[in-house]
Amino acid sequence: MRVHRPQAQKPTPPFNAPAARRLRRALGMGPEHVAYGMRSSYGLPHVTRDLVMAWEQATAAPSTPELIALAGVLWCSPGELAGPPRTLREHRLARGLTPEDVAHAVGLELLTYLEMEETGTWRGNDRQSTALGEVLGLSLPDFVTVTGRAVRLAELLRSAVTSRWSGYVRPVGKMLPLERSLLEDVLEEMHADYHGRTVATLSWGTVATAPGSSEAGRDYLDRIIENFWSTVERNAY
Repeated sequence: MRVHRPQAQKPTPPFNAPAARRLRRALGMGPEHVAYGMRSSYGLPHVTRDLVMAWEQATAAPSTPELIALAGVLWCSPGELAGPPRTLREHRLARGLTPEDVAHAVGLELLTYLEMEETGTWRGNDRQSTALGEVLGLSLPDFVTVTGRAVRLAELLRSAVTSRWSGYVRPVGKMLPLERSLLEDVLEEMHADYHGRTVATLSWGTVATAPGSSEAGRDYLDRIIENFWSTVERNAY
């Protein structure tokens, strides 16, 4: 008889699926062995071989009790099975905080904070944003991501590198607490980098398109956020 997973259990992201698979294989265990151990030793009768495989293939994520049991069966700590947090909720869980903790620390009504966490859209003011970063220990890239600003930032950066970068220093600066001189250096470098990948090469006075240049340009734009932060880090020191 198939035992269904309890509906009350909520997935606990983030989960490092490759780590779970690697640890299982290192122990010489199959998914069925992991499932059996979780059923017999941790009282989770709904865990099957297929569920374990779903976790390892990242098509499902274990709940908190499942993650703890899985770590026990794989002889590791729960932290070894955790991936980097991505959302506001994941950062809060990684810090072991309740919604009430965060709402109180940033000065928001609980329901208001929960709505922001659910929608992934941060609407706090500057003081509340600073408090959020402090209570969750957010880096600037993390803050941009969890507050739903990454999409808008990517749009501005793509426009900056494909047109006149200088016109985007102010809009980007309004989103990020970075010095203007640093932003100017970063956007100018990214503009040159992007066009260096896509520009036609000159050879004996003849224009010839560089092989793969269009693909390189598209890849650069697809990874614009990653390229931005790496350029910021490089220019900040």
